[in-house]
Amino acid sequence: MDAPLEDECSSPPHPDINRRISQSLGSTPHSGFGHGSTSDPEEMEELREAFAKIDVDNNGFISKDELNELFKAANLALPGYRIREIVQELTKTSDQLTFEEFTQMVHGLKSSEVAKTFRKAINKKEGICSVEGTSKQSGTQHSYSEEEKVAFVNWINKALEKDPDCKHVLPMDPDSDDLFTAMGDGIILCKMINLSVPDTIDERTINKKKLTPFTIQENLNLALNSASAIGCHVVNIGAEDLKEGRQHLVLGLLWQVIKIGLFADIELSRNEALIALLRDGESLEDLMKLSPEELLLRWANHHLEEAGCGKINNFSADIKDSKAYYNLLNQVAPKGDEEGIPAIVVDMLGIREKEDLKRAECMLDQADRLGCRQFVMPADVVRGNPKLNLAFVANLFNKYPALKKPENQDIDWSSIEGETREERTFRNWMNSLGVNPRVNHLYADIDDALVIFQLYEKIKVPVDWDRVNKPPYSKLGSNMKKLENCNYAVELGKKEAKFSLVGIAGQDLNAGNRTLTLALLWQLMRRYTLNILEDLGDGQKVTDDTIVSWVNDTLTHAEKNTISSFKDVSISSSMPVLDLIDAIQPGSIRYDLVKAEDLTEEEKLNNAKYAISMARKIGARVYALPEDLVEVKPKMVMTVFACLMARGMKRA
Repeated sequence: MDAPLEDECSSPPHPDINRRISQSLGSTPHSGFGHGSTSDPEEMEELREAFAKIDVDNNGFISKDELNELFKAANLALPGYRIREIVQELTKTSDQLTFEEFTQMVHGLKSSEVAKTFRKAINKKEGICSVEGTSKQSGTQHSYSEEEKVAFVNWINKALEKDPDCKHVLPMDPDSDDLFTAMGDGIILCKMINLSVPDTIDERTINKKKLTPFTIQENLNLALNSASAIGCHVVNIGAEDLKEGRQHLVLGLLWQVIKIGLFADIELSRNEALIALLRDGESLEDLMKLSPEELLLRWANHHLEEAGCGKINNFSADIKDSKAYYNLLNQVAPKGDEEGIPAIVVDMLGIREKEDLKRAECMLDQADRLGCRQFVMPADVVRGNPKLNLAFVANLFNKYPALKKPENQDIDWSSIEGETREERTFRNWMNSLGVNPRVNHLYADIDDALVIFQLYEKIKVPVDWDRVNKPPYSKLGSNMKKLENCNYAVELGKKEAKFSLVGIAGQDLNAGNRTLTLALLWQLMRRYTLNILEDLGDGQKVTDDTIVSWVNDTLTHAEKNTISSFKDVSISSSMPVLDLIDAIQPGSIRYDLVKAEDLTEEEKLNNAKYAISMARKIGARVYALPEDLVEVKPKMVMTVFACLMARGMKRA
């Protein structure tokens, strides 16, 4: 779609959080900062980034131990006993805090004298650089991580070093601002998106030569809409931000793109050897529910256990001395017993180094021998930079998983099903809207309906958050609380959204019934799409017939063939979509690149890839996939035409 209607949606704070923050900080609670508050989206986005820095486990919560570490590192202007009291009070009802509770805590800190020290300590801890100027909305100063910039530059230089289309900007100097300048024409970002999710962007649609402000704008539209289609949250990022090289936004988007690529194969359906990480008493379903971050941690501990070493709990504090990394490298390094793969011997002498920084340097020298010295510098290891260390471990896993699919185990391999196209489309759509927590596994991650409630708010269906059970859930009543949420989600769908949910109950959402869950998600996505059109049309109700009529009027005016419905067989050639794009932006389609008649299946797919990328290039935020056009999937076809209609109405 052209652009989301709202900036962001966050679930509500714990009902007692204001009182707890107030008691612990000795200040007045700020009622306007939680769910439904008037705080601006940019400030919320910055807090999300801060939360990610503190949430070293990447599990959506800040644990008591993480808070202790933060306060200690922050060196707040409070005596030690007072800090302990704050932590004790904040974690009285739970050992974990959600993002919403975190925002309340930060707001409380902002209102006191410790705020400056708090922000300064976070910046110092993460190697943060201030950006000239401030947010126009919030007045807060933006900042970015120098370490992240260096890591991403080195990663891009290596990944695209042989790409002839990038020679005009590569290699970039990691010690300069080359990255922010290089991102300005959209080519690098398009290439990185395709590296993370191959074939997302049809290379034929990228403007590569004789660039003008207009063709650069097209590249940036293509990149941003394609990033959204693979699940990146780009609500607060526009083409102008990339053209102007706004550092914090560039790095934030790049991290999302890189992370999606790094995590692509850390998934049981794509790497069955991960079943080696199954623990006693666990079911296959339990393993399939783990996030990529959780699987990486389990993978690392699996090898550390094999090495006779102690386990780690995170990729931050627990890896600062490099010893866990040394043993992990030694375990996964090729032993020469596999055909065609020579042995790589890890020199363990450096583990005896007395200084952490020197030990980290020696460890990374060994990682370099494995071709895995990406993302971290010695200082990043010693400081425990969670984001860069996570990327370092993910890259190591992708190159040397060192896992073998277990044999002779009583495992139902047929139950390991890959994600369908429809499921992937819904998951990416939800993530692009910034739902929290991020959806990694469609059914497991929405079984408490919290994400669904956020989607309801996106389509302007009010949610009574006082009726919603929020995590962390107690182990004893966990499923009951989730089921209550799911029952309420179905109730909202029937009574408020007026969805057709015949035969769908809360139990179906909670249990992950594929057919019935997808039925609800489709109606949410459809309503979201139609809402955008209705907003552009001053509230006039939009139906499928409205969209078909607009499409045909536009095609007729451009003297092109029309369609009968979203099931029209001519759509399999993608020609109606290409013709509509050309009608909206005359001259944009290169008809010499497509074939219109007597098409083979391969030619149909080539046309569809070109059509989807061109739709995104002219500014339509399309989530459908090329195969949806080839197979004429009416639901997804509708979204394509609706997105193009939204774009056409904006141009009118």
